[in-house]
Amino acid sequence: MGASAGKQQGRLAGKTALVTGGSRGIGRGIAERLGRDGALVAVHYGSNEEAAKETVAAIEAAGGAAFAIGAELGAAGDAQALWSAFDAHADGVDILVNNAGVSTASSFADTDEAEYDRLFAVNMKAPYFITQLGAERLRDGGRIINISSGLSQAAVMPEILTYAMTKGALDVFTRNLSKVLGPRGITVNAVAPGIVDTDINAAWLRGEENKDAWASSAAMSALGRVGDPSDIADVVAFLASDDGRWVTGQWIDATGGSLA
Repeated sequence: MGASAGKQQGRLAGKTALVTGGSRGIGRGIAERLGRDGALVAVHYGSNEEAAKETVAAIEAAGGAAFAIGAELGAAGDAQALWSAFDAHADGVDILVNNAGVSTASSFADTDEAEYDRLFAVNMKAPYFITQLGAERLRDGGRIINISSGLSQAAVMPEILTYAMTKGALDVFTRNLSKVLGPRGITVNAVAPGIVDTDINAAWLRGEENKDAWASSAAMSALGRVGDPSDIADVVAFLASDDGRWVTGQWIDATGGSLA
């Protein structure tokens, strides 16, 4: 299995996981949960190495094992750089979580070609080629979990049109890839969060200039609250485990009922 898994035993003991964008927010929640379940976790970061090291330290403090790898997604050769960094630590992967992504609030009229290309490069092109290059490293019976968004199937929100389009493309990729890799026993699913309390969302979710944002966001959920990274991480952990072995090609609504 390559580098040794953590000292902690769990349902993912002996497995190796790679979480892109695993240093902050939802990605960090996923990385820490997989680590608690016993997986050796590769925590990918784009630019914030310190945050990735903090995530690795948190996993290790909980009795797990992890390492950080850096690669700027959206740049030429990003997938090759990511896997080269991974290969220095492990010789195969069981769980691939394509979590890294970027978003922007830009209308149809205001989105220029550079911003359009940046969103698709990070949110769709990178997962596509990371997965393509990772397929030879992914062990039979493995798991691929793509982090989509409730916005890909939500009511029309033209201010985030391009971002939603990238996630819609990721959903199509997920469904088709499940057929491609199914013969190897590899499951492929998409998990779609709603509004989640992360540091990236803090500016508008908790900002003084938008005091009603938290309450209005909580009201969107059937459960009456804003999501937490652990809410998403727990769904990912289920799909990554043997319990999720019969679920593939699915778009999992993890919005807390916001689309109900």
